[in-house]
Amino acid sequence: MNIIDHLSVGVPSIDEARKYYDGLMETLGCTCMAATDGFAAYGNGSVQFLVMLPNDGGAYSAGNGTHICFAAATREAVDAFHKFGSANGGQCEGEPGPRAAYPKPDIYTAFVRDPFGNKLEAIHNGFSA
Repeated sequence: MNIIDHLSVGVPSIDEARKYYDGLMETLGCTCMAATDGFAAYGNGSVQFLVMLPNDGGAYSAGNGTHICFAAATREAVDAFHKFGSANGGQCEGEPGPRAAYPKPDIYTAFVRDPFGNKLEAIHNGFSA
């Protein structure tokens, strides 16, 4: 059994977040499966990731030391994720490539920050592989 039902990050605007995440999630074969004024939910077959307005009505913030890692079926998907994420309002936080320090061989990953400061990773051959 997977112990994670879903993960979410805070954003200041669902409309602005969807401009970024609709395309970013497509690079991994996912779509927006549900959306309201308060959230947008992404997945492939089932919802696993959400962008949300903070429930308490306060300002969103990116977690220091926190990141979300998405499984990528291929190295090319990692490359597409990084390219889209960096070119559409986000910024590079680690070019695509192998990571010798990771605990599994043949890891291929990339990091971006979304336009709201949330750190994201796409990984091929990660723990879920």
